Amino acid sequence: MNLAEDIPFDISPESFGTISRVLKSLKGFNLSCYKDKCIKRRIGIRVRATHCASVEEYCDLLLDSETELELLYKVLTIHVSQFFRNPLIFRKLREEIIPQLIRQCRERDDRELRLWSVGCASGEEPYSLALILREFFSDELHDLKVSILATDVDTGTLQAARTGIYGEDRMAEVSDFLRMRYFTAAGSRYQLRPEVKEMVTFRQSDLFDTVAYPASDLILCRNVLIYFERAQQQKIMKGFADVLEQGGFLVLGKSETLSGPSRELFKTVCATERIYRAI
Repeated sequence: MNLAEDIPFDISPESFGTISRVLKSLKGFNLSCYKDKCIKRRIGIRVRATHCASVEEYCDLLLDSETELELLYKVLTIHVSQFFRNPLIFRKLREEIIPQLIRQCRERDDRELRLWSVGCASGEEPYSLALILREFFSDELHDLKVSILATDVDTGTLQAARTGIYGEDRMAEVSDFLRMRYFTAAGSRYQLRPEVKEMVTFRQSDLFDTVAYPASDLILCRNVLIYFERAQQQKIMKGFADVLEQGGFLVLGKSETLSGPSRELFKTVCATERIYRAI
């Protein structure tokens, strides 16, 4: 992205309202809870890409073109990910957090371990969890039920995630051993084996409907909250606290942290890796 693309675009309230209504009515995507600067910057990317002379001209294009609507929606919801992104976090999960959760799970009657990947994009994060469980906790899986739910607002991205096919750029942190054991060659790409894919359930969802949040032992919500206004962040964090089992864990992104009332809902486990535990 060049410097011009990194500057919030000047959009009049009228034009912004038009774009908001189109996205809400045709895609069910609500701009009102997102940070204006982030949204306007991404809208600006599409205005420039379409060579429209003004935002008003772009609004006309958006109203007439389903293709452009899809492209704008893609830009607004885009996530970049890879397997084991920020490896130290996954090492911490493998060595400390997951063993604790398994012990807690065995003390409960239902004996189900529930993991939730929020803003899962094309699936690398939840599949990374599945790989850890399959490789390092195979014995524990025999007497525990494990569910990994992965949610995202973009149905197209979720469909790509369900295929489980990835290019080399997403595989940098995957060891040769794991590649050989859990992937098969698909041309120049890699296909996840069925036993890993079947561990993850993908579902379209956004974070505005806190009532629909699933009961969880571990929630990974990394680099998602940064796009929301502060009030919406607090609502989401309260929703996470409500559905986390006692002693459950929350993992945020490196640029995110507890703030305001959410500090009363969680205690810090590892400030460096942004890992918190429900109080």
